[in-house]
Amino acid sequence: MSYVGPDFDPPQPRRSALRRPATVAVAAVVVGAVAGWGVWQAVGDSGGGGGADRAAGQTPRSATNAPATSGGSPSGEPTASDDGKKASPSPSPSADGPLKGKVVVVDPGHNPGNFQHTTEINRKVNIGTGMKECDTTGTTTNDGYLEAEFTLDVSRRLRTLLEQQGATVEFTQDGDRPWGPCIDERARIGNEAEADAVVSIHADGSGTGNRGFHVILPGSVDEGAADTRPIVGPSRALGERIAGKFVRATGTAPSNYVGDGTGLVTRQDLGGLNLSTVPKVFIECGNMRDSNDAALLTSGAWRQKAAQGISEGIVSFLRG
Repeated sequence: MSYVGPDFDPPQPRRSALRRPATVAVAAVVVGAVAGWGVWQAVGDSGGGGGADRAAGQTPRSATNAPATSGGSPSGEPTASDDGKKASPSPSPSADGPLKGKVVVVDPGHNPGNFQHTTEINRKVNIGTGMKECDTTGTTTNDGYLEAEFTLDVSRRLRTLLEQQGATVEFTQDGDRPWGPCIDERARIGNEAEADAVVSIHADGSGTGNRGFHVILPGSVDEGAADTRPIVGPSRALGERIAGKFVRATGTAPSNYVGDGTGLVTRQDLGGLNLSTVPKVFIECGNMRDSNDAALLTSGAWRQKAAQGISEGIVSFLRG
């Protein structure tokens, strides 16, 4: 089944250095639209990983020597990207931007310091449906580039783009704490900000040959401290907007190993979603364990496209 949603325009397969002209997506796509993704060939094994709320214990080849490719230092000063360019400091919100008065919480998944604080992040917290680890280490590419470094870089780029649109942007962490925060605190930050939208940035750690992005939506949960029923609808709308814009901005296909080609996955086991009271989604931007996806994820130019796609999706959702 092909992804059908607002602003969806499926990418075409590469032909030498050029892309074929984009096909204009029709708003009401019939079942035959599945052929639109038939050109994307699924290779390798079909076993899934799980970048979000992943169990701790995986050690990077060199956590301390991971490439310094984040879009800025913990202090907010610009640093050199892996493309040799300087990232610009985050500007003040535009006084007259289309998102003036809107609050967006960006949640950079994991924390580069989690590897040194396994005792703290292995502590269990209540996610409504049960107990789960406070946080996890996240994954890495085969060359040791941390998911936590990737998520900070994309999040900082995203903040700049959203603030240019007039939004007030808050982070759950900005490389300014030694570990965490826990998944329940991450949810609480968005709730207490009364955010209009929350997006948690991740990259997956699945098997070789598993490629593409997927957006994780909250399932309907009403148990213990968790009640996602009021946010299921708006969160799906947010996720659909982000998925459609992400495809167009990056040229990346939806996941070939989860979501049945839709780019959308619903889960009830993620504390960051279960405990949210505001519209929230996760996005797994690609699979760090596949060499082809890793080549994208480690490119500063591609990460800028990823931030652009996520930003455009948020803007589309908030403007209605």
